[in-house]
Amino acid sequence: MKAPEMQLRQLIYVVLTVLGLSLGQILFKLAARDMRESEPLAQQVLLNTWLYVALAVYGLATVVWVALLRQVPLQLAYPFVALAFFFVPILAHWFLGEALRWQSFLGAAFILAGVWISVGLHTE
Repeated sequence: MKAPEMQLRQLIYVVLTVLGLSLGQILFKLAARDMRESEPLAQQVLLNTWLYVALAVYGLATVVWVALLRQVPLQLAYPFVALAFFFVPILAHWFLGEALRWQSFLGAAFILAGVWISVGLHTE
């Protein structure tokens, strides 16, 4: 029995989906920055533009993810979600000015190796 494989196009869509989810995390952080403890939570949620943008990005990424899962086995696609641990710190540095730590890069190297091992990166 032949092991499942992922086409290059599918691989690109999986990575773009994870990038979208990672960007969503940055947008959620921007939404959280705009919230003040002195104001009612319901008001802050209803009037928070960043939150709506984050939800839209997450929603779009989720639709793409579900479409991909129609074609790609979950065992191949899901390990790529771990790439968010690589993308989020970098995006947080670029968009939020958060410091990059060497530990993040070391952890990312292990995660990339883990994705490589678990998926095998077989593309057609």
